[in-house]
Amino acid sequence: MNKKIGLMLCFGLLFVTGCGKVPQLKNGEEVFLQVNGKNVSANDVYEELKESYARDQILEIMDKIILEEKYEENDELKKYVDSQIDYYIQSYGEEGFQQALKQSNLTENDLRATIALDYRRNLAVEDYVKNTITEDEINKYYENSVRGDIKASHILIKPDTTDNSTDEEKATAEEAALNKAKDVIVRLNKGEKFEDLAKELSDDEGSAADGGNLGYFSKGKMIDEFENAVVKLEVGKYSTEPVKSTYGYHIILKVDQKDKPKLKEVKDEIIDNLVTEKLNNDSTLKHKALYEIRKEAGLEIHDDATKKQYESYMDNLMNSK
Repeated sequence: MNKKIGLMLCFGLLFVTGCGKVPQLKNGEEVFLQVNGKNVSANDVYEELKESYARDQILEIMDKIILEEKYEENDELKKYVDSQIDYYIQSYGEEGFQQALKQSNLTENDLRATIALDYRRNLAVEDYVKNTITEDEINKYYENSVRGDIKASHILIKPDTTDNSTDEEKATAEEAALNKAKDVIVRLNKGEKFEDLAKELSDDEGSAADGGNLGYFSKGKMIDEFENAVVKLEVGKYSTEPVKSTYGYHIILKVDQKDKPKLKEVKDEIIDNLVTEKLNNDSTLKHKALYEIRKEAGLEIHDDATKKQYESYMDNLMNSK
């Protein structure tokens, strides 16, 4: 059963007495439906729905109440929702998208509401984790991970392969690319200009015409192999061995490096990076954050069975690795 149907039925049970005269059982319970001469009470149906669907409905209802007030609708949220809807339409096509909605018994507005709720949940989790970051963590990150932006150029030599190349052909192409990259270094050692060789030989069309110039870039903007190599270089020096990455073989020239920014200038960025690291390194952190956010909002579940179901569900999420 679709979760929204479950919710509608639950509400229907609450208001069934307003739909005219309803027959009652001897114990006073109202009859919800009759079939083959048997009576099913509204309470019977409610208990069945509660067992199967209450948890998801409660999570949605409580989070909407908590988060819609804290994170009001704004242009950024609307833009995000629109982008997700556009992504689905592009992925499935307009007809396929509408068919998927129909099969899920959802309207586009239902889907938009779900996307908006997930967006708010992510904001709430990020804000919660931000509040757990300590000054010691910030200072440590600043000392170990913050550097001035680096300006570099490179010459990229790609192995000449295709998706249909055999393993043997790929190995041969890899060896040829490595030897070509080594020849570039030999020519640099003999005094040829880096810019000229980049224009002549680099397989990176985006930078070759500009002599291999990549401009300035901050930490984390380049692939690890490239960044690890360029950090070790002195300004004005080039790599004396080809640097291998998934793109091919790089010969890297470190052109310049700016001074390390002051802590106050990058503190917000450091906090954002630490939040991302914590969430990436702990798959349970999002669930722990949401659990605490709900508790701080004064969540109380008075139905014992539903409370037990919720606590068990959250405990599994928070302790699964």
